[in-house]
Amino acid sequence: MTSRDSTRRAHLRRVGAALAAVGVAGCSAGDETDGDTAATEAATTEAAGTDTATTAADTPTAEPDPTATDTGPTTETDSTATRTTTAPHHPRHDYETTDVRAETPDGEHLGMVTAAVADTPEKRFDGLSYTDSLPEDRGMLFVYDEVGDHTFVMRRMSFGIDIVYADADGVVTTIHHAPEPGPDEDGNEQEYPGQGQYVLEVNYEWTTRHGVEEGDVLAFEW
Repeated sequence: MTSRDSTRRAHLRRVGAALAAVGVAGCSAGDETDGDTAATEAATTEAAGTDTATTAADTPTAEPDPTATDTGPTTETDSTATRTTTAPHHPRHDYETTDVRAETPDGEHLGMVTAAVADTPEKRFDGLSYTDSLPEDRGMLFVYDEVGDHTFVMRRMSFGIDIVYADADGVVTTIHHAPEPGPDEDGNEQEYPGQGQYVLEVNYEWTTRHGVEEGDVLAFEW
């Protein structure tokens, strides 16, 4: 051991003794510190009675799903899509999301939305009915086990949407422009039939703004 090493070790022993005397504890970045912070924030939220899965603008008319109390979404990213465990604009269920890209048959990009995935009967039934508004870059993707005939209605809708049917390969078969129900209408009389395995709902005339037509393709990972 060199004299420099001996001096350095003696210095470190003195520093360690000083830290122990005043009760200082350390941790690696992103370890206990982050966990303590998350726990503190969760406790504060619980004390305030705030549902961490919704915003004030997304308050549901019925009890929210008890599973929708995650402190934050986890993400899984690959080269073509991003999935998260929550979709904050839709308070009724805990949705995963995926990026849906509209493309021409030649692969030319037309537009993209991040869509909440409705892949159970309960999620498909509610759809966007309890959603107050939809950002331009968001949507909802309805997923069925196989191609079939379906009819969508505008039950309890607060805004107009485009309803885009696609077959098993994502090829667009039908596009409907469904306006918001009138003041004295519940939307059940507005029926929009089509055939497909997937149905994408986006903001009203989104497909027109992005040049999406029948025969184009919805590309996504699911």
